[in-house]
Amino acid sequence: MRRAIFPGSFDPPTNGHLDIIRRSAPLFDEMIVSVLNNPDKKPMFSPDERCEMIREVLPSVETGACTISVESFEGLTAEFARRREAGAIIRGIRAVADYEYELRMALMNRRLEPSIETVFLMAGEEFSYVSSTLMKQVFLLGGRVEGLIPDLVEKRMRAKKT
Repeated sequence: MRRAIFPGSFDPPTNGHLDIIRRSAPLFDEMIVSVLNNPDKKPMFSPDERCEMIREVLPSVETGACTISVESFEGLTAEFARRREAGAIIRGIRAVADYEYELRMALMNRRLEPSIETVFLMAGEEFSYVSSTLMKQVFLLGGRVEGLIPDLVEKRMRAKKT
């Protein structure tokens, strides 16, 4: 069984996240989309809300034979991956700055759990500038985010804003 985790804040989930799920699914039998609960950040959505949104939009993502589940977690990503018996951690990379940060994280995760590999996927060109933080900023300032986040997520953001 080839199991991977795809960790992130997913606050909010973006079409870039869904693209990484779609493109990495053929590499694994099972994937756990792992929503990080970081109490130090000021998220727009609770971990439960983020998990619910991801579950609601997943049926629109072609994942082939890969089984996808969604869980929230706290603490170290490598420890969560070990507990869930994952052999890989999936990470999306948009630009050189992402690579530098992700390389440091991957090396630390390897030190913490040497048996777990990090798999980097380059962001699709149309999502290479899309981040959850940027989507929140643009949305809260009245900008258009259509096509960059799922419609359901945008509706939830509008409900939170009012």
